[in-house]
This record gives sequence, structure tokens and C-alpha cells, in this order.
Amino acid sequence: MPIELKIPEIGESITEVEIGGWLKAQGQTVEKDEPVVTLESEKATVELPAPDSGTIVRILKEKGATAQVGEVIGFLESEGQQTPPPKSQLSEKAASGPQPRAEREQSTVLIQRAKQPPEGKVGEAKAEEKKAEDLRVMPSAQRALVEKGLRAEQVEPTGPGGRLLKEDVLRKSEGPEPTSAPPQIEEAPLSQATPATPARSDRQEEIVPMNRLRRTVAERLVEAQKTAALLTTFNEVDMTNVLALRKQFGEQFQQKYNVKLGFMSFFVKACIEALKQFPTVNAEVRGTNIVYHNYFDIGVAIGGGKGLVVPVLRNAERMSFAEIEVAIGDFARRAKENKLKIDELRGGTFTISNGGVYGSLLSTPIINPPQSGVLGMHSIQERPMAHEGNVVIRPMMYLALTYDHRIVDGREGVTFLKRVKDAIESPARMLIEV
Repeated sequence: MPIELKIPEIGESITEVEIGGWLKAQGQTVEKDEPVVTLESEKATVELPAPDSGTIVRILKEKGATAQVGEVIGFLESEGQQTPPPKSQLSEKAASGPQPRAEREQSTVLIQRAKQPPEGKVGEAKAEEKKAEDLRVMPSAQRALVEKGLRAEQVEPTGPGGRLLKEDVLRKSEGPEPTSAPPQIEEAPLSQATPATPARSDRQEEIVPMNRLRRTVAERLVEAQKTAALLTTFNEVDMTNVLALRKQFGEQFQQKYNVKLGFMSFFVKACIEALKQFPTVNAEVRGTNIVYHNYFDIGVAIGGGKGLVVPVLRNAERMSFAEIEVAIGDFARRAKENKLKIDELRGGTFTISNGGVYGSLLSTPIINPPQSGVLGMHSIQERPMAHEGNVVIRPMMYLALTYDHRIVDGREGVTFLKRVKDAIESPARMLIEV
């Protein structure tokens, strides 16, 4: 009996997934525990491994289709098994009974004759097959052929080396050019002339449905805008001392821990110190109650293969600089490969987003519900600053804190960000907790 490929339990509250794409086609063989299909949930993309070695004999759900947890999406035939023919075919054969020998021979002759083209068309068919084999069809031309319902051998190629171009297909689909002279058109003054209408091929549109992760991100961001009273406060921080520490200890740090000493570990540590002082920024609104968290699960926004994901550093207050950097590096690598686990994306009490890696100078981040705060980091720029009565050039970064004004007062939000600024400008404060 073929083995059913079922949607597994992926995570709490997840009842439906979207088929992200089959890694093995129907008829291909797989090894036990080898991934056969990707499943996209509202939180992450996971892979379904093969329960046994064998062959994919049937696919029930194609890419983009939705499936419920526990639903069968395909069948795997284990090695040594043979799939019986469908019951409909067996019943038809049983009902008709064995054919006499003369009838079988006659039907065989008729099938062979049907497969053979008429004698006068043999040469033309071979010529068309040879022409189709010699053609080099460009990808855009192949899509145009499908859209126009044409075959490659019906179109005359004009590209270099006999390549069939998209323009060739469009020219063929528009029909032959008129042989008669076009009617005379009275010329209009330049002031009344209308701009030429662009060709249809220059105004094409492509409709691509959102994947489940993108839809979920969009829904949560809109939810945050509708349900929370969002307010953003800004400040700027002098990165001179952090840059000096990275230059002084960066090489030793990388040799010891096999990871670079980045900026994120400094900001995670600085935010934890500020969250300890202002616990409402680490809290959440639950109905008519405020839930204070006595732990610090810091979410780090990372651009993954399918979109923005926010993996969580659990109990980040217990982690060292090296542990934070190693964990973030691992998150970033697996996010690009769509291999983050559901548990790593769940929860979080505060989020940090670094738009500076993409060149952002200033932005207003949106909180990740049900959290009450998010810190936005931005790019570092050298700017003239007044320092002790002198104008000096310093590496400066703008910081933005968006918070839920329902439970975080303006004084707390502004002072929180000031505390982060002070910790970054004097990193020793984080060690002696002053």
C-alpha cells in the first residue's frame, strides 16, 4: 500500500498551511528523511521529510494550494512495492472479459495505422521536427508562445544564431502586414498632436499572489496600526566608543568565537538595561490588563528568503556578547534557507530592527503585536557635532523608538531611548550596571 504524505502538526494555533513547492516531482525517487515538499505557515516555512525510501507516485496538492493539518497531499510508494492500477480500470477490464485473439490483432493493426501520418505528410512532419530541434527558443519567447497558443516551428526566428525572440512571436501573432498602401492621414499641428500609444508588449503586468508569510506580516502590521496607540520618539547616538571597541577586540573576538563582533550585541545589551529600568516597555496589553514580563525575550528582525522574520533570543539577559552574535548569525543563515523553527519565531517581549544594513537613515518602525515597543537602528554617518566647545566629526546613528502609548507614557518612552543612547556611548556602563 502507498504511504500517505500528511501535513504534520507544525505549531500551536496553526491549522492550515500553503504548499510552497514540491522538491521532488511525481515519479522521482527519494531517500528516507529526505525533504519532499516545503510547507508555508503563517510564521515560517518548514520541510516535510519522506517517511521512507521510495517513489513519489501521486501528488494531490500543487504549489500554492492550501491544506489542513492532517490532510493527505500525496502518496509515496516504498521500495519493493508496486502500485495497483486504479479500480476503474480493473472493473472495466473485468466487465469486458478477455478479447479474442482476432480482435486483439485487429485492434493492434488499427492502433499502428493511427500512429502513422499520411504518406504525403511524412516528409513535412520530419522537416518540422528537425526545425523545432534546431530552434533556440529564448525564455521570454517560450512564455509568449504559450500565451499566443503557437508552436516554435510556426514562427520565423530573427535573433542571432537562429534564436527565437519574443518579438518574433508577437509579430507572428499580430498577423501579416498589409500589402496595400495605408490611407493618407492629414497631418495635425504639433500643438494638437497626441503622444503615441505604447505597444502592448511594453505595458505587461504580472500578478503574483502573496505567500502565506507575507500575508501574515501584512495582517499583523495593519493590526498594530489599528489596535495600538503608536508613538515614535527619536534620538541620535555617537558610535565612537563602540567602533573603537570593535577595532580593538574584533580580531581576537572572531578568532575565539568564529563570529564577528557586530553592533547588534551592544544594542541588545543596552536595551535590556533600559527595559529593566522601564518594565512597561517590556510589557503587553491583554484585554483590560497589563502583563509585565520578568524575562527578556528580544526579537531581532531579519530579512529572510520569503520576507521579514523575527526570531527571538530567549532569556537574552543571560547571554554574553558572543552568544548573542552566534545566535543572530545562525538565525540569519537559516532565515535565508527558510529553515527557522516555529518555536524560534513565537513570542518575544521587545524587538530590535536594523534598517541601517540596507542604508536607511531614519524611519518609524512598527511594533510587533502584542509587544509594546520596537527599537529602530539606522545607518552610521560621519557628521559635524559640537563637543566641549569644538566642532568635531563623529560617527552618528539615528535611533527611533516606537511604543504603545496606551501603557507607555511619553516620559518613559523618551527616557528609555536616552538610556539606550547613554549605554551605547559609554559601553562600560553595561558592565557595571550604572
